[in-house]
Amino acid sequence: MHSSTSYKIAVLVFIENDSGEQLLLLRAKPPNLGSWSPIGGKLETSIGESPFECAARETREETGLTITPSDLHLFAMIAEKSYEGESHWLLFLFKCRRSIPALPPEMQEGRFGFFARPAIESLPLPETDRTALWPIYDQYNDRFVALRADCTPGKPLIVEVEQITPV
Repeated sequence: MHSSTSYKIAVLVFIENDSGEQLLLLRAKPPNLGSWSPIGGKLETSIGESPFECAARETREETGLTITPSDLHLFAMIAEKSYEGESHWLLFLFKCRRSIPALPPEMQEGRFGFFARPAIESLPLPETDRTALWPIYDQYNDRFVALRADCTPGKPLIVEVEQITPV
C-alpha cells in the first residue's frame, strides 16, 4: 500500500420503518457485493458537498424519501485505514429521524429489505459492519462518537474510540 492512497469520503444512513425495522440494501455491486448494508454513498467532493448534503442526496436517490439535513443525526465518524487492503475511508454515519413508509423499489445498486435489529446478525454483512458498525450504532446512535479502525487485511480489526460526546 502506498502512502499516496488518499481518503474516500462516504456516508451511511440508518433509516427505520414505522415498526422500527432497519432499511438495508442487498448490494448488487462492489464494494460489499452480496452483503446487506445501510444506504449511502460517496461525497461529491468536486462540488464541495457536505456529509449532510450527501446523506440527504443519497437517501433521495436510493429510496425516493426526500429529507433535509435537520432530519439527520450524525452519530459517528470513522476513519478506516486500508479497507479491504484497497483504500482509506472516512465514513460519516447518520441516523434518519424520519421513518420510511414502505420498501423502495429495486434498483441497479441492489434490492431493499426491512429487518429487526436481532435479525441483522444472521444476514451476510460486510465484516466491518458486523464487528464495528452495528455495535457502534447500538451503543452511540443517540450521541456522537469519533473512531478510527485499522482494517489492514491479515491483521485483527482494531477499532479505537477517539472521542465520545455525551447526549
